[in-house]
Amino acid sequence: MMKLYIALLAALLLMLTGCGNKPKQGEDDTLTSGDIMIAVDETFRPIMEEELQVFRALTPDATVRPNYCSEVDAMKLLMADRVRLAVTTRQLTKEETAYFNGRKFFPTSVKMATDGLALIVNKQNMDSLITVNQFREILTGKITDWKELNPASRLGQLELVFDNPNSSTVHYVIDSICSGKPLSSDLKAQKTNPEVISYVAKNPAAIGVIGVNWIGNDADSTRLSFNDAIRIMAVSRADSATVENSFKPYQAYLALNRYPLPRNVYILLNDPKSGLPTGLTSFLTDFRGQRIILKSGLVPATAAVRIVDVKGE
Repeated sequence: MMKLYIALLAALLLMLTGCGNKPKQGEDDTLTSGDIMIAVDETFRPIMEEELQVFRALTPDATVRPNYCSEVDAMKLLMADRVRLAVTTRQLTKEETAYFNGRKFFPTSVKMATDGLALIVNKQNMDSLITVNQFREILTGKITDWKELNPASRLGQLELVFDNPNSSTVHYVIDSICSGKPLSSDLKAQKTNPEVISYVAKNPAAIGVIGVNWIGNDADSTRLSFNDAIRIMAVSRADSATVENSFKPYQAYLALNRYPLPRNVYILLNDPKSGLPTGLTSFLTDFRGQRIILKSGLVPATAAVRIVDVKGE
């Protein structure tokens, strides 16, 4: 009995020792193996789900767990070393770069794609043209009723709906549309892009602001049509919106810079060991990853992918 007790005690000590020496999650990953978490702006969930599905098939020894969250939360995770890769719509600021550099880290920003903001309305709403200036005045509270956009409208008070107060969508309109001016206190926020689509589909007086990545029609492989639950507005840079000078966020109009509300998508990488986050970045920016972006309706960062697709090769 004593020998059995000693044997069991030795086995338990061996197990505890082994657990103590086990590398922490993310410490032993390579370019094609390991277990990591990444932070992804929720706006890009559809495209990242497609990308990761292919990446997992190509690298069966790799486990990538995406945390889909607001851009603010994604940046917090990156700054706190909780993740080594974040997908956002902005690059690191000088202050953020200095923070990393002060800790002997030298992160990089890699452009992944060109996206855009889409303005969506209820299918009952026939007002589908808007200027950038009108959108700005809605954002800042100068326009509050549909009659101010169309005197014949009977929709009444306008409701502008965003996905999340901390989202990249909100930051974009503050910085790029309103030039830093505060937004109207009457604006509404849901939690996710699908919730905005659902809200607009049920409320005829609403305008939703979401990422282009969410408006595609999954049944249309050509990506030349949009989600049929809502109507997509055409946006104009001119003083007065007409059919001729207004554009919807089709991929071609994003690529040619005709659509007035484009934005870039970046991979923020802080991976000094050049492990799995670096391997994933290489995939997202090489031909296969960029081709997935092309098929999703966004604009690839790599021009060669666009050229090959035009040639049909």
